Amino acid sequence: MVSSGIHVKEHTAFDVAGKRVYMVGIGGCGMAGLARMLKARGAVVSGSDLNPSEATDQLEREGIAVGFDQSRSWLPGHEEGGCDLVVASAAIKPDHPQMLEAERRGIPTMWYAEALGRCMLGRTAISVAGTHGKSTTTAMLGAVLVDAGLDPTVIVGATCAQLEHGCLGPRGKPVGFRLGSESIASGRFKGRPGLLVAESCEFNRSFHNYRPTIASISAVEADHLDVFGSLDEVVKAFHEFAKLIAPEDQGGRLLIAQDNTQRTVVTAGLSCKVETIGFRPDADWVVSFDPESRRATLSYEGKQVVEWMVRLPGVHNAMNGATAAALALMAGADAEAVGVSLSAFRGIDRRTQYLGERRLPGGGSVRVYDDYGHHPTEVWSTLKAMQEFERPRDRGGRLICVFQPHQHSRTRHLLEEFAAAFESADLVLVPHIYFVRDTQAEKQKVSAADLVDRLRQRGVKALHLYPFEAIVDHLEHVCRDGDLVVVMGAGPVNQIAHSYLKMGEAVLAAR
Repeated sequence: MVSSGIHVKEHTAFDVAGKRVYMVGIGGCGMAGLARMLKARGAVVSGSDLNPSEATDQLEREGIAVGFDQSRSWLPGHEEGGCDLVVASAAIKPDHPQMLEAERRGIPTMWYAEALGRCMLGRTAISVAGTHGKSTTTAMLGAVLVDAGLDPTVIVGATCAQLEHGCLGPRGKPVGFRLGSESIASGRFKGRPGLLVAESCEFNRSFHNYRPTIASISAVEADHLDVFGSLDEVVKAFHEFAKLIAPEDQGGRLLIAQDNTQRTVVTAGLSCKVETIGFRPDADWVVSFDPESRRATLSYEGKQVVEWMVRLPGVHNAMNGATAAALALMAGADAEAVGVSLSAFRGIDRRTQYLGERRLPGGGSVRVYDDYGHHPTEVWSTLKAMQEFERPRDRGGRLICVFQPHQHSRTRHLLEEFAAAFESADLVLVPHIYFVRDTQAEKQKVSAADLVDRLRQRGVKALHLYPFEAIVDHLEHVCRDGDLVVVMGAGPVNQIAHSYLKMGEAVLAAR
């Protein structure tokens, strides 16, 4: 790809004022947010995507032109010489017709992560990283900072109805982006460069493009092994990311999970201030959580600084909230405002999201949840949390999990870990593995039936069913009063949850 010539120096702000920026794959959650951010900085933004969507409709309402013919080699709306920069989604291949046309014309190009990283320059950037919990923690942090009056810009890889106006403001449409002010609006650091909060993903080492002032790292576990090849390379990637945090004398701080088994390797030789967070009393930030009362607290230097009620299921969500609270305090938010805001946080779409209650023809009902979990640790944590939070067995019900494995290589590399992750489920229904990014050769190495076999060997009732309609029909026949259905996976498997609810009388969750 052609290197961008727009920057003078890496440490200066991203100057795109008056520049004509074309974005390939503009309808993606992150790309749509980036488009708005660049437009706010004075760029003339347009772009393309495969199909119209709510995101592209909103962009067009905001004056950003979007085309839907990506097969054309030219860049719609840009005559010869009429484009200064092309930004591409991570899903776009280098041989995409519009990327090839940009190369032919000599137009500078960037991937999404590169452009977002450039946007961090000249801002007070907060990166939320780690194998798990990134989206929820980022949304929590963004909403808390809004409620605390700091007016952040936030970009997250999921949608949240409380992101735009905070947890205490009017409930808005679910969004994955919020545009804030150019300077911090209030708090200890009022007047400093504006806050830019970003979910920071390790896939393809994207987060190596970021330049945070403050960052958090939760778990560092084996994942995306199709890219990294080994856990050692994953750990190395997180270490390289941590080295990009600003030095301590420039306000650089890293908050890392105390029980992260790779912590010492990740933090070796860093120039930023490093602090730990965890449930043990020797952590710098100490978290406590009572599952019965749902009360959580966060202490620092031996003093309780924040208290809140955890609305979301699971101890992992108490930790997500604690991480968001600590980051918010580092950014200058008022501690009392942080606790009040977190107590009102209701979650994000597709993360242990309660969808509704299905009324059964013979009486009784089934409660239905949607979850994005696609890594063994996420599956285990979520299902355990659902048993503790919903307690289906106390009312004579079962936890039925519909799990769609995401990516063949992930399933193959972590097959035994996946097999051990479903101990809290009473029945597991597995459709075909969601095929994404892998080669056809990789696709032949593992199947959904392999996972079902491993589950059965561990005494878990499991069944491989396809297509989705067959699973919906099976749920219709096997579900009984008191059951809890959790539909889980990063692919389109949530269609099963919505279809099951629509099949009969349902009391939908309040939005």
